Amino acid sequence: MRRRTGLRASRLLAALVSVAVVTACGSTGYESAGPFRPKPEGAPPEVGPPSETVPAPAPGEPAEPGTGNEQPGDPNVVASGLAVPTGLVVLPDGSAVVGERDTGRLLQVFPDRSPAKVLMTVPGVDAGGNGGLLGLALSPTYQEDGLLYAYLSTATDNRVVRFPVGGTPNVVFTGIPRGEVHNGGGLVFGTDGTLYVGTGDTGDPRLAGDPTSLAGKVLRIDVFGHRVGNRPYFTRGHRDVTALCAGGQGVLFATDDASTGPDELDALADGGDYGAASSNGDPVVEIPGKEGGLGGCAVAGNSVFLGALDGERVHVIMLDGRGVPTGDPDELLGGRYGRLRTTVLDSQGGLWITTSNKDGVGRPAADDDKVLRILPPSAQGDSPL
Repeated sequence: MRRRTGLRASRLLAALVSVAVVTACGSTGYESAGPFRPKPEGAPPEVGPPSETVPAPAPGEPAEPGTGNEQPGDPNVVASGLAVPTGLVVLPDGSAVVGERDTGRLLQVFPDRSPAKVLMTVPGVDAGGNGGLLGLALSPTYQEDGLLYAYLSTATDNRVVRFPVGGTPNVVFTGIPRGEVHNGGGLVFGTDGTLYVGTGDTGDPRLAGDPTSLAGKVLRIDVFGHRVGNRPYFTRGHRDVTALCAGGQGVLFATDDASTGPDELDALADGGDYGAASSNGDPVVEIPGKEGGLGGCAVAGNSVFLGALDGERVHVIMLDGRGVPTGDPDELLGGRYGRLRTTVLDSQGGLWITTSNKDGVGRPAADDDKVLRILPPSAQGDSPL
C-alpha cells in the first residue's frame, strides 16, 4: 500500500473548496430534530407534480418514525431487505433517504430502526452494467425547496436530476458518457451552492485525459447545471469517481475505483490531472485491489472513512495537519456485513453505511441489503482537518 509522503502547503491550499456540512441524526431513540419538509418560502422551484401513487409529504409535517425500535436483532442495522442501496443523504429531521441502485426506489430510513418507508421511484433509471441510481445530494437550500439531487444512468447517458420527494425529476446536467463499467456517481455540494460531480471513464482511460470529454472527470456546476469556472471540468484523469467528500478546511477528496490495480484517495486541486502522467503527485493513499472497490468517502476530524466493496470493510485513514497519512489504514466491520459501499457521517459522529451484497458479485444473506449506522471511536475527539 503506497502512502503519500509529502504534501506542499501550496498544493493543499489549492485543493480548498467549500463543502456543505452533513446534518444531524440522533444516536439512540429516534427523535425528530426538525421538520421533514418545512413550508417553502418565496417562489416554488420548477419541478413536476407529485405522483398519484406516492404524494409528497405535507409541508411542515414531521417524519413518521413508526412506534419505536421495531426491528429485532443487530443494533447496527437500521434497515434491511433492500436492493443494492447506494446513494444516501441525512435529512434535517435526523432520518435518512437512501436510493436503490437497480430499482430506482427512494426509501426513508430511521436511526431508531423503525421500518423503512418507501417514498417514490425515480423514473428512467437503467441499471445495466454498474449503472443505475448512484449518488444523492441534498439541495443547499433544502429547508426552503425540499429538493434532492441524484446522479443516475439512463439507457444513453449518465446525468444529474433534481426533484422533491414524490415529484417528477427535472434534468440538471446530461451527456455524461455511459458504459458497462466506470459510470462514476459521486455528488457533493459546496457551501456556495456549487455542485461537484464525479464521473467515470467508461472503461476507456483515454477519455479521462481528454479535456473535451466529460468522462473520467470531476465536474463543477451550479444548481441549474451551468458549468462553473473557466474550463469544462474541475479535475481530470480519473478512472471512476464513485464518491466525493470534504474535510473541515474544505479539502475535497475523491475515491477513484480501478478495475485493475490499486484504488486511490485523491485530494483534488482545481485543474489537476490525476491520470497516469499525473501533475498532482501521489494519491493521499492507495488501497490494493483485493482490499479496495472503493464506493464511499466521509470525513470526520482527522479521519477519512472509505467504504470498500471488495475489501468488505471500512478503511479508516488518519491524516496529520498537512493531509498526510500518519500510518497504515485501520479498518471497521471487516468481513462482518459483506460488501460495504456508501459512507456518510452525521454531526453526532454517526457513520451511515450501505451494504451491496445483491449487486451480482456479493454473497447476500437472507436479510440483505442493509443500511448500517455505527459510532466509530476514531470519529470522536479529532481536531478538524
